[in-house]
Amino acid sequence: MAGGRLLALLTTLGALAGTALVGAAPATAAADGTQVAPGVRYEEADIAADAGPTRVHVLSVDVSDPRVRLDLLYPGTVAARGTVSSMADASGAVAGVNGDFFNITEAQHPGVEATGASAGPAIASGRTLKASVPDAQRFGPALPPGASARDVLGVGVDRRARLDRLTLAGTVRTAEGALPLGGLNQYALPEGSVGAFTPRWGSASRVRATCGTDTDRGAPCSADTHEVTVRQGRVVSTADTPGSGPIEPGTTVLVGREAGARELRKLSPGEPVRVGHRLVPTRSAVPYRFAIGGYPVLTDGRPLPGLSHGASAVRTAAGISDGGRRLLLVAVDGAPEYRTGLTVAELADVMRRLGSVDAFSLDGGGSSALVSREPGAPYVTVRNHPSGGAERPVPNGIGVYSTS
Repeated sequence: MAGGRLLALLTTLGALAGTALVGAAPATAAADGTQVAPGVRYEEADIAADAGPTRVHVLSVDVSDPRVRLDLLYPGTVAARGTVSSMADASGAVAGVNGDFFNITEAQHPGVEATGASAGPAIASGRTLKASVPDAQRFGPALPPGASARDVLGVGVDRRARLDRLTLAGTVRTAEGALPLGGLNQYALPEGSVGAFTPRWGSASRVRATCGTDTDRGAPCSADTHEVTVRQGRVVSTADTPGSGPIEPGTTVLVGREAGARELRKLSPGEPVRVGHRLVPTRSAVPYRFAIGGYPVLTDGRPLPGLSHGASAVRTAAGISDGGRRLLLVAVDGAPEYRTGLTVAELADVMRRLGSVDAFSLDGGGSSALVSREPGAPYVTVRNHPSGGAERPVPNGIGVYSTS
């Protein structure tokens, strides 16, 4: 999408509140935007929303351009956080935005540390990193009707972006039979299940995985837990409570709660155990190179029913157009004069008016950050003003890479 067309579309956003664009373009942005790299453009514009003026920052990415690649920004492990700018610079990205909602606090579970891990599924460079927590265990706003913590925005090996839903399919095979796997590198496990933690989890405590229930994130931690460490296909140790610390290469730690704990207690050191897992897409037969969690706000050009018209907030979103060949990454500015933000319903309308057919809400508030390189610069610049005054460390994001 050319810069002139983007700003022209933004001019039409007055329909949100019966008003129009606040000025033709902000003084800090050229009328035709800035080319970050071939196939990647950055623009910003001021719009009028229900609560007042709001500035939006937009990256337009030609996903079909062979010089462009999208991938997951993350700090190397699931249960860790970094700023979008630091993760982009460390991985060589030319641009990016923050990603999924995450386990940011544990005020309801005294003595339990927040893991910092994201809520939804994640795939990086074609490798499965994690599956999703139960819907009720998500941090962030309530999901729209019909949405799930398993919803993702992804890019397939066919270089097409799409919305999908990824479900964990996994099995723990023992001498006695097979157990279904209820989780993979996630901060909350379903009640009565067994979850697997690999070296990609990191060193954070695994206790949080046994807290809350399938209907109440703040419910007490389970008193019936068990942990089994499997290395090179055999049990090497067991424990009554989940542990912490780095997981060695070639090792999987199984954590069970309630019925899952009772099954794991049947295992003893030396016994053979095989753990298999994969993420199964609902809509696409094309393998994903990259996927990140969040929730849809627009599908087939129509806002999801039941989107909130209530609180306005700083938000981040991704939109898909041109049959998955183009991705729009949008972040609302958090500066005090532009902190009025958008409602979720307004966000869907903004993404539609920018040309998106499908759109996906990512984490917002203090997490919202959009970065891109200035022409010729070796490092990215934070384009929006984070609402907390500085970038918040987050578990992941969407990175834009260029071979040019």
